[in-house]
Amino acid sequence: MSTITDKLFVGMQHVLPARLIGACTHWLARRRQPWLKNVLIHSFTHLFSIDETEMDLDQAIDYPSFNAFFTRKLKPGARPIDIDPLSICSPADGTVQQAGTISYSRLIQAKGMTFTAMELLGAEPEDVEPFDGGAFMTIYLAPHNYHRVHAPLDGKLQRMHFIPGSRFSVNRATADAIPGLFARNERVACLFDGEHGPYWLVFVGAMNVASISTPWAGEIISGREPMQTVFDDETAPSFNKGDYIGHFNLGSTVIIIFPRDAVTWDPTLQPHNTLTVGHSIGSL
Repeated sequence: MSTITDKLFVGMQHVLPARLIGACTHWLARRRQPWLKNVLIHSFTHLFSIDETEMDLDQAIDYPSFNAFFTRKLKPGARPIDIDPLSICSPADGTVQQAGTISYSRLIQAKGMTFTAMELLGAEPEDVEPFDGGAFMTIYLAPHNYHRVHAPLDGKLQRMHFIPGSRFSVNRATADAIPGLFARNERVACLFDGEHGPYWLVFVGAMNVASISTPWAGEIISGREPMQTVFDDETAPSFNKGDYIGHFNLGSTVIIIFPRDAVTWDPTLQPHNTLTVGHSIGSL
């Protein structure tokens, strides 16, 4: 049940200048003045109890900016990848928000609320039809989480859709209150073709997420025009399970979608369960 605080938080998002806030956050997070970035990093690590022992640099303040710290790599071996070729690995550190079956091309957002796969993916009906009856999982990345996203399976990138949209928060209070949240927010939808079939992975932006970065497109700045990129066999980037495929420049949520009869989720996973990159969340 929503608290008064939750309702106030959601209500404020309808009136706040989200894009201005995002632009200011983008600028501030990239400042390299030592005193400023160190204050930001020290405050964040203290507030969110960040584990500095797994960072790829010795100290948090060794990063040249707050954004570099926030999107940091981890030490080799910090996230072991499940080696079973049929296992599906978590693409992100985070919390399971929802996991289930796509019914009549709709995904569950929260109790009593759904949204369509076509809206989420910015795709045509024929692209979505094989996924009706398939499986999806929504993973929320809280501020304290590691914010790089990794391939859940081996695969080649077939296409990428950038869909501009809103900047609502994606925490549970907002997901429980705003219909179609994930299909309204700005997002990057990626279609991969794996050895065992296709799957979609969607980066969903949120409040303060001023951009999303990938190794093939670089930094995709918020607010740009819609964009679709289709790759052929020669230009398609290939990824092994566990490879880095992108990161949020502050934020957010990842949604993975598989065709019908393609996967089985780990039955022990429930909403609110925590995940780490490389941990098996299901099998083909």
